Amino acid sequence: MSDEVKTAASDESSSEPKEETKIPAKFAKIVEEVEQMSVLDLNELVKVFEKKFGVSATAVAAAGPAVAGGSGEAKEEKSTFTVELTDAGAQKIAVIKAVKEVLALGLKDAKDKVDAAPTVLAENMKKEDAEALKKKIEEAGGKVTLK
Repeated sequence: MSDEVKTAASDESSSEPKEETKIPAKFAKIVEEVEQMSVLDLNELVKVFEKKFGVSATAVAAAGPAVAGGSGEAKEEKSTFTVELTDAGAQKIAVIKAVKEVLALGLKDAKDKVDAAPTVLAENMKKEDAEALKKKIEEAGGKVTLK
């Protein structure tokens, strides 16, 4: 009875109804371990996957809609750009602050991106947004290229 009360109380506290997901038997153990991880551990796990497999968790979500829109405009002027930080420059702290502010990243994520220069900051950005990002970072002392 107490288990039922706890389940009911936890369901009521969430603002969205939980949808039960069927988990294949071969992944059950992995999913169970992931459920028990803290947010910091999950963040670290995602970063390990990104480095090990050369993928980015954000690139998949951003690339989907842009590919569909960009393919029809191949003959016209390029409408989406990839913003690459080529050099942090002498004012590295100012560049970190600019990256943090413009990309809405945490301080550690922004610092990691700036430290990894040359690195891609954003993919499939509209021309105006990409130019605004480039301007802010260059004002802070970094060097940016649009591809």
